[in-house]
Order: sequence, then C-alpha cells, then structure tokens
Amino acid sequence: MNRRIRALTWLAPGVGIAVLLGGAPAANAAQPPQSARPSQPPGSVERWIARQAVPLATADPSAPLDDLASLRRSVGDAAVVGLGESVHGTAEQTALKLRALRFLVERMGFRSLAWEEDWTMGLKINEYVRTGKGDPAALVREMSPQYQNREVADVLRWLRGYNAGRQDGDKVEFVGVEYYFTRPSAYDAIKAQVAKTAPERLADLRKHKVVRPWTSNMLKYTTWYRETVQDKHSYVRHARQVYDLVKHLPDGGRDHRLALHHARQIVSFYEHFVLEFNEANAYRDAHAAGNLAWWRGHSGGDRIVYWAASAHTANAPALHVTAQDGQDLRYPAAGSHLRRRYGGRYRSIGFTFDHGAALLGPGRTVALARPAPNWFERRFGGVGAAQFVLDLRAPAPAPVRRWLSAPTVTRGLPYFGPDSITTGGALSEWFDVIVHRQEVSPAGPA
Repeated sequence: MNRRIRALTWLAPGVGIAVLLGGAPAANAAQPPQSARPSQPPGSVERWIARQAVPLATADPSAPLDDLASLRRSVGDAAVVGLGESVHGTAEQTALKLRALRFLVERMGFRSLAWEEDWTMGLKINEYVRTGKGDPAALVREMSPQYQNREVADVLRWLRGYNAGRQDGDKVEFVGVEYYFTRPSAYDAIKAQVAKTAPERLADLRKHKVVRPWTSNMLKYTTWYRETVQDKHSYVRHARQVYDLVKHLPDGGRDHRLALHHARQIVSFYEHFVLEFNEANAYRDAHAAGNLAWWRGHSGGDRIVYWAASAHTANAPALHVTAQDGQDLRYPAAGSHLRRRYGGRYRSIGFTFDHGAALLGPGRTVALARPAPNWFERRFGGVGAAQFVLDLRAPAPAPVRRWLSAPTVTRGLPYFGPDSITTGGALSEWFDVIVHRQEVSPAGPA
C-alpha cells in the first residue's frame, strides 16, 4: 500500500478508498473457520431466498416506486434507516439507494439525510438542496473522494427538485455526520458567534487560531498535519479550549447549539490523530453515530436516512477486515451504536451485488468478480431477478436460521491484498434487509 493510501486508510476507512465491504475478490481468498461455513443441506438456503425475494422492476431512480412497497413493512416505525453500500462507486447500487431514499421520503415521511460526509461539507450541500444555491456537479467534486461521481450528483439534484417549492418544515435536510475533513468554515462560524454574543472574548478565541486549517483543501491539510506536526497534543488542547469557550458563551438558542457542534467537530478532528490505528477507527464510527443522534434532536425528531458504506451502517459491534501487513481493521460500526441507542427503531439495509465493476477514483476502475464460495452474497446469485429485496427477518426454517446467525464472511479491502476478507458478526446481525443487484457497472465521473 502506498503512503497516500495508508494515510487515508488510517484517517478514516472508506475515505479515499472506493471499496470497503466489497472490493475486488481474491482468487485465493482466505477460508473462514469451519464454524463459519454453511451447515444446512445444499440448496435449502437458496430455495428460501428465491421464495422470499421480492423482485424490483428496475434500478432507474426516476421510475415509479410501487415495486418497493415491501419496504414499508420492513422499515415500520424506524426512526433511522441505514442504507449501506458494499462498494462505493457503482452506478446501480447508488441508483437503487436513491430509489430507496425516494420511497422513505415520499411515502414514509423521512426528512433528513445523514451522509458519510464531513459536517462542514454537508452544510454547503444542505444550502444547495434547500435553496438551489450552488452547482451539484461542483459540490460533488468537493465531497470525499469515494462520492465524487455523477450518480451522487443525481442524488443531490433529486433532493433539490423535491425541496423546490416546499415550505421549510417539509424540506429534506442534508447533514454530514463525519469530522474527518473539518474545514476552516467551522472556526469562522464560531468566530462569528463569539463576535455576535460576546465580542470581548474574540481576543481569547484568537489565541487558539492554530486549529483553523490554513487551506480549504483538507486532503492537503490532513496529510501535512499527520506527517509534519510533531506536537499534536497541543492542537488537541487548543481545540478543547475553543470548545470550552463556546460552551460558556451566552446561550443564543439554535445558533449557540450550532456553534457548539462546530467546536465539537474541531475537537474530534484533532483528537483522531493522537489515537492508535483501531482506536481512531472506533472513535470515528462512535462519533458519526453521535453526530447523527445530535442532528435528530436538533431537527426536532426527524426520521433520518443514514447513507454510508455498509462497514458503517451495519449493526456490527466487532467488524474485522484483514490486512496483509497485519494492521487489520477492528472497530464497532456506527450502526451498532445506533442499534444500541434506538433498538428496533434502527433498521439496517445492506446493498449488495454479485459481480461487475466499480469506479475507484478519476479514471480508475476495478473489476468485481463473482463472490467466493464462502461469501454470503454467493447465495443470491441464483435468484432470477436483476435486483431484488430480501427481508432477513422473514419466517425461515431451521437450516436458514442457522445460516443467518452463523459467523459470516465477505469481501475485504483490495488495498489490503488478495486475501483480505471481512468478518465479525452474522448476516442477520449486520442487516435487517438486503437489496441485491446481480451486475454492477462503474459510476460515471462527476
């Protein structure tokens, strides 16, 4: 793994990495222990999947939504629904997720979209989807690398089209729940709030100006900070003092809560870099879940769609991705925090695929071969539908229940070598519902 990829991987799994739970499968994929292999008679699981699968007529995001009607029962009264993609950068998974988003918004009243994106970038996107100010293609090019594609721009365009002409209380809000690229705008918003409510504290705030990034190119800044700054703990101290200053400002209601949230992201950004590799991974997902919960309170209780990689949305308290160099990823996914917080009112929907190709970055695609025999997606290839929905909580015979509750295995990170796999839980633990597509193609350039 080259230096740039390692830096991005350490910073945040999935940021700058196109594939997390679904990379290029290996010809010599590591085999799971015997206990992780299916114990049911051959074919029984496949027959159950074929009977329970609800075919979807199309992946066209603009098509009518009647074929998604089964999601109403699957989602029920959920407060938060995770839409997790096994691969970043495929046209069809993004299109199917947009169809699911449309259903949740148009038919079930969801009014916030929490995204695996930085908080400060989320504010810029939210201004566009609420007011029309900005260009969706340009905004996508500023997003985290894994989302810089045409299909994500289509999601933003749909959000803007839905909001156009609606009253504020009925518009869909876009919120970034990550801290990993906290831009200078967070510090600037804090400065404006201090100037408004306690101008005599501006001199105190300026003492901590070192935490304001010197560029809005956050990939450049984070690389510089990680590789050049020796005394990272001093930045953490300054960030915490900024937070403490904001906390003790006169309470200006919503504006004060927003300023405090800005300060919280600044603290999180700098604290991340003093943690060990997997401490940082665990910290990231815990804070993403916390930021989502904060937004739910701030929004007055919106029902929220959480859009991210499956490695974040899954209810996976012990996610494990193996690596060639031994520096495996091990952390509780954000979805496990959300399940603990909301119980059954958090629904985890996993978007999976059989084979195809994905866009890893500008001009770079990766082939995605059929799943290895021991990967859970292998069971879905025999369903005679291009795409389908499968509720994993549907009644099932004992052999199927054993398969659903057994330790599962799926694709790992291609950057971690040909033997990388993902484990750390059961399929029925990770997901409540699967939306599966047989063949995927690369997303288009933004």
